[in-house]
Amino acid sequence: MKLYAVSDGPPSLAVRMALEALNIPYEHVSVDYGKAEHLTEEYEKMNPQKEIPVLDDDGFFLSESNAILQYLCEKYAPTSDLYPNDPKDRALVNHRLCFNLAFLYPQISAYVMAPIFFDYERTAIGLKKLHLALAAFETYLQRTGTRYAAGSGLTIADFPLVTSVMCLEAIGFGLGERYPKVQAWYDGFKQAHPSLWAIAAKGMEEIAEFEKNPPDLTGMVHPIHPIRKPAAK
Repeated sequence: MKLYAVSDGPPSLAVRMALEALNIPYEHVSVDYGKAEHLTEEYEKMNPQKEIPVLDDDGFFLSESNAILQYLCEKYAPTSDLYPNDPKDRALVNHRLCFNLAFLYPQISAYVMAPIFFDYERTAIGLKKLHLALAAFETYLQRTGTRYAAGSGLTIADFPLVTSVMCLEAIGFGLGERYPKVQAWYDGFKQAHPSLWAIAAKGMEEIAEFEKNPPDLTGMVHPIHPIRKPAAK
């Protein structure tokens, strides 16, 4: 099994967490984002979306990190509590995965990641959208009253949510005052699962460094995002 992934991308980190938690051996194939390796024709053969990560399970290629998380559990650990079999419990896990994919991470990505890697600015409207997403997450945690995002035990839903919120910590964005439930859940994950958190922590260190010194992507021709011009000397 191979995982084509970057070292700091939340979706890549979430899948690596799952592989670690499930004790599945794999080869991590590093994708050089700065060199736009994910935009090559060769990469497109594995993933027409040209996004990261991609799982290669003996010639079966699968993209979309949520789908990878679900696949790993269903194939390699069908009885694992990480992806519970009870319909309601599983539905809640699936909801949290969808919530992160469609509602939380897009706002974090737009506010945190896009201005680091591309020629975007952090804006008031972007901050407002981020707060709306975090407020929804706070409410979900308050309503369930559980230690984890989708119940009383760790599930695959926690992995992408942790790696999303990790991006906020990387830029020094505080949660505690406005979102105490999110902060408690996040801190609790770190304390309870140090080996899994270590995967995210390395990515966070890279993002924090890029926040101070944005990477030079002038050699990339991106189909959507504007590339930041080098600073005049």
